[in-house]
Amino acid sequence: MAHNDNGVAAGTVVVSFLAGAALGAGLALLYAPKSGRETREQIADLADDAVEKIKEYTKDAQAKIVNAFEEGQEAIREKKSILASAIEAGREAIQKEKGKLAS
Repeated sequence: MAHNDNGVAAGTVVVSFLAGAALGAGLALLYAPKSGRETREQIADLADDAVEKIKEYTKDAQAKIVNAFEEGQEAIREKKSILASAIEAGREAIQKEKGKLAS
């Protein structure tokens, strides 16, 4: 489960990096010697690309979180089953010993 947490944290780092890169590229465009119209078009294109990448990474992160949650639920179900089996075996052993003592 810790592995999935690292995947989510890595995804956050990647999204942060991409957002920073997009901001840096936008600032570079503002200072580039181009017309205002060309600069605005480039900024809009970069912003659209950044938004799409962020959406994609967000979906990936959500999928990892859901997967980790489901794996956790499955592990809990398995542990409950093992514990129930152990309790039942203990009850049977107690009944068996009671029977021996009563004889």
